[in-house]
Amino acid sequence: MNSLPPLALNRWFRALGFCLALAPCAVHAEGLRFVQAQTEGGAIEGVVSADGKVRTFKGIPYAAPPVGPLRWKAPQPVVAWTGVRQAVDYGPRPMQGRIYADMVFHDQGPSEDCLYLNMWMPENSGQAKLPVMVWIFGGGFVAGSSSEPRQDAGNLCKKGVLVVSFNYRLGVFGFLAHPDLAREAGGSSGNYGLMDQVAALKWVKRNIAAFGGDPDNITIFGESAGSFSVSALIASPQARGLFTRAIGESGAFLSQALPMKARAEAEAQGAAFAASLGKPSLAELRATPADALLEAALKRPIFDFWPIVDGTFMPGDCMSIYSAGSQQHVPLLAGWNRDEGSTKDFFDGLEATAANYVAKVNAKYGARAGGFLKAYPASTDAEARRAAADAEGDAFIGFGTWKWIELQRATGGCPTYRYEFDQTLPLAADATPGTEPRAPHAGEIEFVFRVLSSRNLPWRDEDRNVSELMSSYWTNFAKTGDPNGPGLPVWPRYADAGGNPVMHLSAEPLAVTDARRGRYLFLDGP
Repeated sequence: MNSLPPLALNRWFRALGFCLALAPCAVHAEGLRFVQAQTEGGAIEGVVSADGKVRTFKGIPYAAPPVGPLRWKAPQPVVAWTGVRQAVDYGPRPMQGRIYADMVFHDQGPSEDCLYLNMWMPENSGQAKLPVMVWIFGGGFVAGSSSEPRQDAGNLCKKGVLVVSFNYRLGVFGFLAHPDLAREAGGSSGNYGLMDQVAALKWVKRNIAAFGGDPDNITIFGESAGSFSVSALIASPQARGLFTRAIGESGAFLSQALPMKARAEAEAQGAAFAASLGKPSLAELRATPADALLEAALKRPIFDFWPIVDGTFMPGDCMSIYSAGSQQHVPLLAGWNRDEGSTKDFFDGLEATAANYVAKVNAKYGARAGGFLKAYPASTDAEARRAAADAEGDAFIGFGTWKWIELQRATGGCPTYRYEFDQTLPLAADATPGTEPRAPHAGEIEFVFRVLSSRNLPWRDEDRNVSELMSSYWTNFAKTGDPNGPGLPVWPRYADAGGNPVMHLSAEPLAVTDARRGRYLFLDGP
């Protein structure tokens, strides 16, 4: 959508006697319909959708640009502006390389100046306090942006919620730990990207009422690294009181494969990185151009820049915090997708046969191989392919998410709901012959946001039905802490008394007793 130049807009608003009410007010110009609001940083103007049903504000700063002397510091307050700031386009995405082929961005490009958020809300909903859903994107903490079209919340918000998304610092810019940074900050370093997430939530808490949102009814939800973030925010004392419910899609920091790093290890890696650049001082590091830093960081292992147990934001690891019941006691809806793992990764170049499967298991698990084969049995080549994919998916995502749900139920004192996304995506017209339909990692995002059209696939009516089902469950949970509602299949709480029921989300949705519990009990064992 085209918009008026900033100066023309400012002159036009002044001539109109620009209103700064607490609630946004709509105005018209040259066939466009703009909407105005006041934030703590100043006045902004967004747009109303062509169908008149959605108000959108994009690119709103929630913290000062983390550049120059603010690089690798906790996010600082927004720099206020004068006049009216346009909020019609996404802000720049965080600095990153081209890492994941499935990511498409609709923003201005990468920049260190990336701390911006976006909002979607129903137009004229007639509701003074809309439930708020705050989305945290995934991408391994090294890639991603709130501008991905599969995360556009224009359709999701029509179900009676206000949706917020935001950017946070990634990679070396978001998670560099260094002894000198720890000394500068009074004892801890790293986790700047997670601090950004808290800053965004604090901004929402302070400002959302001006947009019709309820600051006392905020649900955080995220996928992959976004879901890992949700598990960390529940555990962190710095996020306490900033949200009332949580949704996790595929991932948590309770995984044996992907835990938070220890501070000493992370700071040693950060010091080695600085030495490799010939930049021993913080002043030199902060003076290094962002592109040069990114180029050097992309040559190192991806997990060199990863969330850590820093002693402040994370006073301990998630396993110990949840086990002690020290996390926030909030309702949790969480789960993962059927095909999180890859048969190819398990066999690592070997032919995918039952014999090779057993050989791989014996080589990896030794004395525990018998227990593994009982948890993941396979007597045919086809069963071996399926068991291998399941094992990879559980190691990558399933076990950590399962353990998160288990501990939140056991020590969190609040309702928990567990799902499995089973809806296989339709195959593209140019799919390789013999390709099997899958429900892969991140495959549920378009369904949750009701934006199947953001991806060029031959979508079926059953896919659209699953999207309506999931978006209803998600928004119902955000409204009441319970995903159930009129016309929906009953989703029972996750509880031992009910056989640990799992809601299988597919064209034939059904909640059934967890038939795979033995897998996770085995992985949870010694």
